[in-house]
Amino acid sequence: MADLSAFPITARWPAQHPERIQLYSLNTPNGVKVSIMLEETGLAYEPHLVDIMRDESKTPEFLSLNPNGKIPAIIDPDGPGGEPIGLFESGAILLYLADKTGMFLSADPVVRWETIQWVFFQMASIGPMFGQVGFFHKFAGREYADKRPLTRYVDESRRLLDVLESRLDGRPWLMGEDYSIADIATLGWVRNLVGFYEARDLVHFDTLANVPAWLERGLARPAVERGLQVPGRD
Repeated sequence: MADLSAFPITARWPAQHPERIQLYSLNTPNGVKVSIMLEETGLAYEPHLVDIMRDESKTPEFLSLNPNGKIPAIIDPDGPGGEPIGLFESGAILLYLADKTGMFLSADPVVRWETIQWVFFQMASIGPMFGQVGFFHKFAGREYADKRPLTRYVDESRRLLDVLESRLDGRPWLMGEDYSIADIATLGWVRNLVGFYEARDLVHFDTLANVPAWLERGLARPAVERGLQVPGRD
């Protein structure tokens, strides 16, 4: 039986199954990257809901695993060399799980690095820009009298959607025929932009062809359907 007592986070979120990967998250666009990946790979895991609306990600226990205070984070009791490892940053976790399982990241060096670049594209551009649209369109920022920030982020988000549209021209997935961690990283953010953030019309999403079809294909995957709900609120 794995001993996770060296990780203070387990005092607040005890592991009922310490032999499984421990997931500390919420089903936000960043959080679902990891839950979808875990569902896709079939790795055994135990989810723990971290309520960011109650600042649970800012507690000392959570900060002991991720000093940046953001979900998701994991502990793998069977890390490199059989020793437990704790990880944060969703992109890093995707890469780790892909390497651990040999799934959704090609062993071919060229394809591997091309896939990683699209993961970084999501991390550096899609997530931050789409998130700002959500803030200025749906949340507190919508009350700001100055609408220039919203316009700036909407325009940039549309540009990024056009990048995806071009990339998906003639390809079912971002890497072609093979579904990968690049798709897993990006699906939740596009879904949120046009759904939860209510920005579908704002970014003229329905004028695109390839991105909506890709999103529909991704959301139809059973593992994606399951992962989008983990960890959900009661």
